Amino acid sequence: MTYPETLDWMFGQLPMYQQKGKSAFNGKLDNIKKLVLHLQNPHKKFKSIHVGGTNGKGSSSHMLASILQEAGYKVGLYTSPHLKDFRERIRINGVPVSESFVVDFVKENKAFFEANGLSFFEMTVGMAFGYFANEKVDIAIIEVGLGGRLDSTNIIIPEATLITNIGLDHTDLLGDTLLRIAVEKAGIIKKNVPVVISEHQEVVADIFNKVAANKNAKLCYASTVITKDYKTALLGEYQIKNIKGVVALIKTLENFKVSEADIRAGLKNVVNNTGLLGRWQVLDRNPIVVCDTAHNKEGLSLVLNQIKKQSFTDLHIVLGFVKDKNLESVLPFFPRTAKYYFCKPNIFRGLDAQNLKKKASDFGLNGNVFNSVSEALIAAKENAKESDFIFVGGSNFVVAEIV
Repeated sequence: MTYPETLDWMFGQLPMYQQKGKSAFNGKLDNIKKLVLHLQNPHKKFKSIHVGGTNGKGSSSHMLASILQEAGYKVGLYTSPHLKDFRERIRINGVPVSESFVVDFVKENKAFFEANGLSFFEMTVGMAFGYFANEKVDIAIIEVGLGGRLDSTNIIIPEATLITNIGLDHTDLLGDTLLRIAVEKAGIIKKNVPVVISEHQEVVADIFNKVAANKNAKLCYASTVITKDYKTALLGEYQIKNIKGVVALIKTLENFKVSEADIRAGLKNVVNNTGLLGRWQVLDRNPIVVCDTAHNKEGLSLVLNQIKKQSFTDLHIVLGFVKDKNLESVLPFFPRTAKYYFCKPNIFRGLDAQNLKKKASDFGLNGNVFNSVSEALIAAKENAKESDFIFVGGSNFVVAEIV
């Protein structure tokens, strides 16, 4: 198969949560354990850092990778989902995995995938582990896909674990309270492995404290120990909390030499070093156009608060969601004074723009419906003055169509 044919098979034949939603979620580790055994346990052939949490785990993973790159290490980076190309998920020192490796990996293991009914995510995790082992990385940053305790990445024994924060997301799978979600996220804490929590949230702190104590894992709340100010190339004030977690984790690593200069350079050069997209990304000026992949209540509230701090005449918002989004939890945060451009991301799970408009009107949010994200953005640019501000977001899939 060619690379496009391989991707078509991967996306079409195997269940993928991002495409199909709850029906694709497999809450067991049996399959990934079978796969890594079949691949001769590649995850045991490199050191790693495990990154989980509700918001900020992608940004934090990229910052960790960039810092370790600046320190001279060969760094693997596994994240999800991708925005433009599947290969964004698997990188070494910022360079995506080759098309030929993806094709060969699937070709060599396709019969095993089919015989064992592996999910898209299980297969991709195995691919990342195999690639990092083959390329002999010094360390790999492994981002949790969904939850933690039963996530396919949760078979590694990392050098350290980072949990960014706890928020209400994927409540149909992880639980409908912060406490229940915290239990799932805390499931990546390993015996005798230090764990850093980026934000101290009183409501869930006892869970982390108890799990860490039971695992004899040294626990650190970054917000209470990191007092220096650090700058990052990633815009958005919400990155301040992520930075504290990243710096605290770097300082827990015992077998890696990372200087203060490496930390500052890594944070400053994160976009160039790792290719991260979609975090308060400025797409245009006059008028300013910003996109962000925030898609749950906590993430969107931070982004919308940042928008309030900008200087502009009028606000235009290009907005789209997936079908299973709890709109009642996110729409109240959006300003009624903005002009809205409702659109549907071009995936099966995309929420119909007419339905979004109808629901948004219940919250006093008014605007027009467009056939695509690009058409909505074009209309926003045509209507906006140079002194206006345009925001594009609501879903990873909305942002993916315009970056």
